[in-house]
Amino acid sequence: MPSNILWDREVEASVERLTQAAENEYYNPYKTFDWPESIAPDAKWLSTELLSVHGTDMAAELTEDQTRELGKWESVNFYSLNVHGIRELILEVVNRIHMPGYEVPTRFFHHFVGEENEHMWFFAEFCLRYGGRIFPDLTMAFPRGAKMSPAFENFIVFSRILIFEQIVDHFNSRMAADDSLPETIRAINRIHHQDESRHIAFGCQLVRAFYDRLTAIGDEKELATAAEYVQGYISLTLQQLYSVEAYRSAGIPDPLGFRARVMAQPHRAQVHQQIAGRTYAFYRRIGVLA
Repeated sequence: MPSNILWDREVEASVERLTQAAENEYYNPYKTFDWPESIAPDAKWLSTELLSVHGTDMAAELTEDQTRELGKWESVNFYSLNVHGIRELILEVVNRIHMPGYEVPTRFFHHFVGEENEHMWFFAEFCLRYGGRIFPDLTMAFPRGAKMSPAFENFIVFSRILIFEQIVDHFNSRMAADDSLPETIRAINRIHHQDESRHIAFGCQLVRAFYDRLTAIGDEKELATAAEYVQGYISLTLQQLYSVEAYRSAGIPDPLGFRARVMAQPHRAQVHQQIAGRTYAFYRRIGVLA
């Protein structure tokens, strides 16, 4: 975005409000959480309705122990996705701090990067303490190309961040409120939800502004590609919730085949609409999706 492009008042007001909120609500994550030696063997790690098999025929195939193990490893998968997704988005935002054209959002970028770094730490800490590992990164790389306009690249970058944050927040808000989960799990989801509410509000403003810029340029091919990419990235993010590694770790035979069967269940399409409903509504509202 060239430096002579002005941000609208809505973006400026949002940056001011969210920066003030970030400063007022600051906390030290390294002293915030109580990390017990272990999670109780019979404890739930994931809310029942958030299990990938919830509402499917496959759920009846699992023993009680397998279901509990699946919750554990799908929890590790979820936090691992956060670790990898956060690392990638931090790099993209850092590349824009104090660069020409980003004078207005840079003020909040500093809070965003600091908070996301702390989120990455406590999600990784949970995985390593209680799961013994972080699942590998299977995310799709950011698109790069010589013909990509700056407006299109910015729209895609901040759309990826926003889509990821909104889908993650669906899980955070529900686990934070689930009193059947251990307090450590509720706490990390509660804190993340608190911070992400600011990041999502910020992301919506940036994505809207970048899409307005893209629309003003009027390149029909880029507009069509933007819509296609948004739809594809939402689908890809949802697919990552079905982890072959989680199924394998839970002792489920033929984890790859099991994943395919779970994803093919009609009920899961309805669940996807619930998880990504806010995201679809936003992109329809600003005109990206029909």
